[in-house]
Amino acid sequence: MLLASYTELPLEAGLDEAGRGCLAGPVFAAAVILPPDFAPAYLNDSKLMTARRREVIRKDICREAVAWAVGEANTAEIASINIAQASYLAMHRAVAQLAQVPEHLIVDGNRFRAYPGIEHTCFVKGDGRYRSIAAASVLAKTFRDDRMHELALEYPMYGWEQNAGYPTEKHRAAIREYGPSEHHRMGFRLL
Repeated sequence: MLLASYTELPLEAGLDEAGRGCLAGPVFAAAVILPPDFAPAYLNDSKLMTARRREVIRKDICREAVAWAVGEANTAEIASINIAQASYLAMHRAVAQLAQVPEHLIVDGNRFRAYPGIEHTCFVKGDGRYRSIAAASVLAKTFRDDRMHELALEYPMYGWEQNAGYPTEKHRAAIREYGPSEHHRMGFRLL
C-alpha cells in the first residue's frame, strides 16, 4: 500500500523521471502535489501498470492533483550535460512549472541536485512507496510515451511506438540498418 506522504506537509511534491535508460528521445520528469485523500485503486510504479491503467490514472491525476507539471530535457542537453544531470534538469523544469510552490520534494532514486529553496528527500523505489512519486512516475511515463509516438511517425523504422526508444533487439537492428537519427543519444552505446 502506498503512503500518502513523507512529511505530512500539504504541499509535498513527488518527482520521478522516465526515459533515462533509452537510446533515443528526451528524458521526461513530472512533479505532482496530491490531495491527502487521493488514492486510486491501481496507482503504483508506472512500470508495474498496464498502458491502459496508466492512461486511466493519468486522467485522474491531471483532474484531481493540487498541482502537476511535466518537464523534459532533449537529446542535445543529454549529450551536453549527461543523462543524470539531464534527468535533474527535467525534474527542475517540472517543479518550476507547478502552479503552487512545494514545501518539500520527495524524489524517486538515490540522488538529486537540490532545487533552490526547497528541501528534498530521496527514496530508492519511491515510486512504489509514495502516492505522489507514483503519480509523477505515471505522468512522466505517459507524456514521454506520447512524445515517442509522435517521433515514431517521423521515424517509423525504429519502432518507437512500441519500444519508446529503449534498447530492444529490433531497435538496435534498425540502427544497424538505417543508422542513428537526430533523436538518438550519440553518447550511448547504440549497438
